[in-house]
Amino acid sequence: MMDQNSNPYKVTIGLEVHVQLSTKRKMFSPEGARYGCPPNTQTSLVTLAHPGTMPVPNKEAMRYGIILGLACSAEITKKGHYDRKHYSYGDLPKGFQTTQEKTPICRGGAIIIAREEVDKKAIRLRHIQLEEDTGKSLHARQEKTTLINFDRAGQPLVEIVTEPDLTSGEEAAAFLLEVRKLIRYLGISDGDMEKGSMRCDVNISLAKDRGVGNKVEIKNMNSIRNVKLAISAEIERQSERYKSGREVSSQ
Repeated sequence: MMDQNSNPYKVTIGLEVHVQLSTKRKMFSPEGARYGCPPNTQTSLVTLAHPGTMPVPNKEAMRYGIILGLACSAEITKKGHYDRKHYSYGDLPKGFQTTQEKTPICRGGAIIIAREEVDKKAIRLRHIQLEEDTGKSLHARQEKTTLINFDRAGQPLVEIVTEPDLTSGEEAAAFLLEVRKLIRYLGISDGDMEKGSMRCDVNISLAKDRGVGNKVEIKNMNSIRNVKLAISAEIERQSERYKSGREVSSQ
């Protein structure tokens, strides 16, 4: 792997951290939200988007989002609404995700990283938004089939979106460690990445000058170690493309 400190290109990284909230109920429906139950035993007509069903926001999830925002010195939105994010995916029973885009529950704020391997630094937050999770696809390679468990569909999430203030895999790992420590201290999530309670998307770009290059997004990683490895590999890949005279496309 390339030594990031000797990299001649400007590295810009932003994170989107999805945290599953430890509420008793789902985000917009009344059924339970426990981990490890038999498949498809925690679903309802609302989760499965049957015609005529009406979602009702979970007040506990909203309270958890506000608590997190206050802990990050963010501005709490006084009036908000939810949006539909449409995309076609097998484990999304509605055909859209109910989320916040225009009016996230929190704006701004910051999380301080301060560990041995990185300098002390404030990572600014763009916003914190409430949304619902998707179901879970289980791919059986031998049978060439995909099974879907809808128990996770509708689980309440907060998405923590940073400004592009990070410059290395080490800083990204330090940020995720701070987030996990914070949400556990606040009691709003167990933060167990191996269970999917915390997942991360990485947006990374390299630039030949002072600007920002085309963004590449690495999605849905569930270990801090893999985040570091993925960032190192992507820095090396983009560097090699620039060195060979090729461009990096957004993907």
